Amino acid sequence: MTDTIAVTGIVATQPNVISTGDDLKITSFRLASTQRRFDRARDRWVDGETNWYTITTFRQLAVNVGTSVVKGDKVVVTGRLRIRDWESGDKKGINVDIEADSVGHDLAWGTTTFTKAHSAAHAPVDPPARESDEFPDANDGGATSDPAFGETPREPAFSEAGADTPF
Repeated sequence: MTDTIAVTGIVATQPNVISTGDDLKITSFRLASTQRRFDRARDRWVDGETNWYTITTFRQLAVNVGTSVVKGDKVVVTGRLRIRDWESGDKKGINVDIEADSVGHDLAWGTTTFTKAHSAAHAPVDPPARESDEFPDANDGGATSDPAFGETPREPAFSEAGADTPF
């Protein structure tokens, strides 16, 4: 049985991108998802408990997450939930992991610019001509370097598997 889950939260650690000996790309990060509720007595929103997840992505999704997501981003993650007990000496705990099928910025909190990923086998394609200037930067095919809109996307920093990786 597979449990599919959708979680929103804040990226709590800088995504760690690795490349295995077989050139499999893997990216993982921790996600904090805090319950929020409106307290009528105080007339404001208050934080509840925080659930912590380890998010793992593979292949092209791993490359895209490593290029697009940074610590502090608010994201939406969908994937398969895995809950495992662990024991190490006199300590016990539970790991709550999500093997992600998709990761995206949570647009309830801001905007983002989509850039289609191209595989190495295909040459980049020019974006279609604009029919309207209503949204002049919407289809420019790249990110802006204007500080008001954030940083230009960064290249993923790949490291070799086994070099201080948690898995």
